[in-house]
Order: sequence, then C-alpha cells, then structure tokens
Amino acid sequence: MIGILDYGMGNLRSVQKAIEFLGGKAVVTSDTGTLDGCERLILPGVGSFAAGMENLRASGLADYVLRRVPDTPVLGICLGMQFLLSSSEEEGEHAGLGLIPGKAVRFTQGKIPHMGWNGVEEMRSPLMEGIAAGTQFYFVHSYYACVAPEDVIGKTEYHISFASAIARGNAYGVQFHPEKSGAAGLQLLRNFMRL
Repeated sequence: MIGILDYGMGNLRSVQKAIEFLGGKAVVTSDTGTLDGCERLILPGVGSFAAGMENLRASGLADYVLRRVPDTPVLGICLGMQFLLSSSEEEGEHAGLGLIPGKAVRFTQGKIPHMGWNGVEEMRSPLMEGIAAGTQFYFVHSYYACVAPEDVIGKTEYHISFASAIARGNAYGVQFHPEKSGAAGLQLLRNFMRL
C-alpha cells in the first residue's frame, strides 16, 4: 500500500489513479494511523511553498514524514519535491523538511513558469531504471532545486541546467509530474513501487 499525503493541496487523485493503473494500491489520507500501514509515501504538491509547509506542519504530516523516512521510501512530486529541501525563497525565506540540503530558487530567465514537456538527462538511481536519457516529462514550476551534485539523479535544461530529480537516502523528489507524463512517468512510479 502507498500512502498519498493529503494536506489540502495537490492533485492527489491523479497520482492515486496512476498507482492503481499499475496494479498498486494507494490511499489518499491525512490520518497517520492509516499511513502507518503504508510501505511507501508520496508527497504531491501544487501551489505555494509557504502555504503547503504550513498545512503540512499544522496537520502533523511534516513531523510524520520525518519519523518515517529513515525506514520508508518517500517520493516528493513537484512542490512536494521542494518540501524535501532545507528552504525555499518563494514569498520570502521559508524552511522545508530538510531531508535534502538545498534551496528552491526562482528562475530568472525564460518564460515563467517553466511549463510543458522537457527532457531529463544524466539519470541515475533505481528510481530512473528503464527510462532512457533525454526522455520527456511534463513540468509546471517557477522554482527549482539548488542541491549538491551528489544528490542530483536527473537534470533538465531550461536556460540553465537544473536538478529535475533529487535523492538522498529514502527521500526522492522529481520536479516534473510523473502522473501526467505518459509511459515514462508510469515507469518511474513503477520503479518507486519496487524500491
């Protein structure tokens, strides 16, 4: 069972449907008792970093993720990936979960948000197994992760080269939306289900 964390933001049902399409079981919930029965956790996200982190903290889910991640794979999607970082500069400086050292910073070039299909290169990690370098995924974001090179498991070009997939320990994050990225996105979710 995969737990999809419901903190009041994010496209939760589309992630759940993708997992179910792959033959997995997923539950959308904020109830930690229910989440205790899940072997993997997904932290989706759409919207503002500050509001999202406030909701995560108020619901107790921020502390819950921190307790579970030593023994449980956690996948952050889009804003959910940025929550894994130390901080974000969106709407001022705001602290994240700190699972992967780094900061979410705003693009300064190109049309913002970066929206649409773009390739992911330099992929490594079991999360990316069976996905060819350059494969296109669907993005919608105005901020990107600045992290140490050793935590980068995928890169994308959009006026600059940025980390579009990151990982440290059991914490994994992708800036793109696998649930909206066709066969490649389903393969990534399948890989996560096998971690």
